[in-house]
This record gives sequence, structure tokens and C-alpha cells, in this order.
Amino acid sequence: FRFYLSSCCNAVNNFIVSQNNTSLGSNITYEVESKKNILIAEDIYKMLPKSQPFEGIPFKQCAVVGNGGILTNSSCGAEIDQSDFVFRCNLPPIWGNAVVDVGNKTDLVTVNPSIIALKYGKLNEMKTAFLRNLTSYGGSFLLLPAFSYSSNTAISFEVHNLLKKYQAKQRAIFFHPNYLKSLAQFWRGRGVRAYRLSTGFMITSAAIELCEDVKLYGFWPFSKNPNGKPISHHYYDNQLPKPGFHAMPKEFYQILQLHYKGVLKLQIGDCQKR
Repeated sequence: FRFYLSSCCNAVNNFIVSQNNTSLGSNITYEVESKKNILIAEDIYKMLPKSQPFEGIPFKQCAVVGNGGILTNSSCGAEIDQSDFVFRCNLPPIWGNAVVDVGNKTDLVTVNPSIIALKYGKLNEMKTAFLRNLTSYGGSFLLLPAFSYSSNTAISFEVHNLLKKYQAKQRAIFFHPNYLKSLAQFWRGRGVRAYRLSTGFMITSAAIELCEDVKLYGFWPFSKNPNGKPISHHYYDNQLPKPGFHAMPKEFYQILQLHYKGVLKLQIGDCQKR
């Protein structure tokens, strides 16, 4: 399965926009707004890592931590934190009581620009709060979809420049729109037709290529756990996604198939106390 994914999408070379896969003076076409493109001028080129920034791939044991309410009271934190590389989605809270269930080790966390606009007022007044919250994520990569929609670009660059200016430990990197386009096509051919893949599903796909063993936590798109007990949508709130934007049931069906085939492991119940 890794071979199929890499022959379509090649996360090892194309997951992140880098100087290796994007030349100075070239144009990048946006992932969703495919009629729009952006010139990679020198100021943008300088923001890009020379090559894919992950040292030591393939990683041995990876955890992809979704934000599902199934994580509440799961005691999975210690197990997650023992992984060699931990992926997280959308700047979730990893402090206070949540740590027991979700851990706090973070190597890569995605950042949805809409979250920044919502929580930090597009960073105008709230730079300090934003930088303070980032300290929880240690020296992780912040992965932003700068080239998915043109409205994401300025805020993604602002995050990059802010981290640099204040010498933060984190580094901003950008999803390659061609990688995301190839990935959407790959999954469309397997029945996942959505306006857009969810971030968790994108990260899971990349992890299959970048890691030897992948374990998913917090992936459960239902309002009740397997025992029929009601659970919140996320482990930190009950805010439901926009209807029709992601095809969560279809994605989850594919994740179950991958679990049964042994491509990855899906953690659904509580983690064993060690």
C-alpha cells in the first residue's frame, strides 16, 4: 500500500514545499483555486526549507492524533508520547488534564488559517497569546496550507515571519498543493469523494509513506462510543464541522480497511496502563 501511495503522491519528496521541488521564479498553482497561481519570488523562496525537513525518515513508530471525543478518559497520553514521531491536527489543546489522554509530545502540528483568524484575530492584537500557546508544542513543525486557497497565503506567511522574528522554537512549513491534489485523486479513485479531504486523513496518508508503523488515535466520527455512550465531537469541545465539506464516513471506512489489512493500527478503546 505504501508503494501505491508513493507512486501516486510521493510524500518523501513532495509533501512539503521545498527549494528542491520548487524553483525560484516558478509559479505554483493553488490546490483548490486551480485557476490561480503564485510566483515564487525570492522572498517566498527564502522561506522554504532546502529539502523535506524531516530528519531520519522513515520514522519507526508514528502516532497520528486526531481530535475525536473518543480520546476523553482514554489514558492514551503515555503511549502516544512514546512514539518516535507525533502528528497532531489544528493546534489542539495539549495541556492541563488533557495530557493524560492525548499526551503532549508533538513533532508536527497542522494549523488551519481559519483557526488563527477565529482565535487570534488574524494575529494583529494577539501575537503574544499565539506565541505563548505555541510553547506547548515544543520544537515542532507548524504545517500550514499556504497554497490551498489564496486567502490562506498572507496569514501563513505571517506565521512564518512571526516565528522567525521572535526566534520561536517552532518552524512553519507549507503543504505542497500538488501533493494534496494527487492525494485527493488517489482517494477519489477509492470512493472518497468530498469537497476536500480532512486534515487528519491527509496526515494519515503522509504518515503511511513517512513511517514504518502508524497508529491512529482520536479517529472516530460518531456521536457515541462503541459501547453506545454519548461522546463529544472533539475531546475539547462539541463543535460540529460544516455539513458536506468532508466525507468523514467514507474516510473512516477506508481507515477501517487499512486497519484490517494491517497497513496501520486504529486505537478505539482505552489504552492499556503500562
